[in-house]
Amino acid sequence: MHVERQKEVPVIWDGIKMNIGFRADLIVEQQVILELKSVELVAPINSKQLLTYLKLNGMKLGLLINFGELLIKNGITRIVNNL
Repeated sequence: MHVERQKEVPVIWDGIKMNIGFRADLIVEQQVILELKSVELVAPINSKQLLTYLKLNGMKLGLLINFGELLIKNGITRIVNNL
C-alpha cells in the first residue's frame, strides 16, 4: 500500500499555478484523502475543506478523522465528491 504523508499538492486555479496549493495529511493509493483532526468538535468548515481538496485533486473519496472523540468510530466522517 502506498501512503503519502503531508503531501504538497500543486493547484492550478483560473490559469494561475500554485506549487503548493495545500498539504494533504495523508493520501492513500492516490484514491483517498485522509484529513486528520484532534478537536473537541469538528466544524462544518472541516468537511468543506476536505471536499475542496477532493475536487482540486479530482478524487472521489475522503475521510475526516477526529481523534478528539472518545470512540474513534464516532470521529470518522466519509466525504464524497460527486458519487
